[in-house]
Amino acid sequence: MSAQNAPVGDLTGRTVVITGASSGIGLAAAVAMARRGAHVALVGRDPDRLAAAVAQVSAAGAGRTPPAYRADFTRLDDVHVLVDHLRQRYERIDVLTNNAGGVVAGAARTVDGFEPTLQSNHLAGFLLSNLLREQLRNGRIINTSSAAHTWGNLDPADVTGDLRGARKAGMWKRYGAAKQANILFAAEAARRWPDIMSASYHPGFVRSRFGAGIGVHLVTKVTPFAKTPEQGADTLVWLASTPRPQLVSGGYYEKRKLIRPNAQTDDAGLAAALWEASMTAVGF
Repeated sequence: MSAQNAPVGDLTGRTVVITGASSGIGLAAAVAMARRGAHVALVGRDPDRLAAAVAQVSAAGAGRTPPAYRADFTRLDDVHVLVDHLRQRYERIDVLTNNAGGVVAGAARTVDGFEPTLQSNHLAGFLLSNLLREQLRNGRIINTSSAAHTWGNLDPADVTGDLRGARKAGMWKRYGAAKQANILFAAEAARRWPDIMSASYHPGFVRSRFGAGIGVHLVTKVTPFAKTPEQGADTLVWLASTPRPQLVSGGYYEKRKLIRPNAQTDDAGLAAALWEASMTAVGF
């Protein structure tokens, strides 16, 4: 049986925190992991969708009601509040899935002063991971990236700089740069935190609420090759449950297979520079 067709492993008793869990890939992963015995904590932005997600995950998890936390990742203060809640509840987190994000039109800054696509896709998850470092010892961090990383041209100086380059780049190049950041973060985390298995993955072109604010989700509904959220979440669930010796920490995966990102994203020097710039940006 190929790795792609093999069943994912058991998650009984493991604590999994999933961001972007109120719809799409995040919700599909939460349901799948609850079915496999995980104690799932949901993080989402919209309270109504989050409440609906809680009901679905509870049904999948034999009636266990998952804790749910509202957080808007375009506000770093929300990340700090989320961490306070998670630290109070959990001494250990086995898996953190940095899945929240999206593409944002326009060139406005967040309240924290950053380009919103980079903040919601990278900086917020980077901050969350660093603040939960102790809880994640011997655990896993999984970042949802994308083949769109090939569209980007990430410059770590723009993380803390004037963002002129980011504004000029255009919406999809900014998104590509943010997806590069997801891969680079996973690779550098593996080098700096060897006790944590860190990985990133490409879920494919998925029918979800992705890009709802700019109409992208309407395209996925009529595209015949678009994946279901469950199909998009498959590699995420596999990375969360596969025995660690079978995985490459810092790796980038697609369809349960280790692949190489483009040359720029496969750059240890860029990964280190991004890490340092991100640490400064989020206040470490």
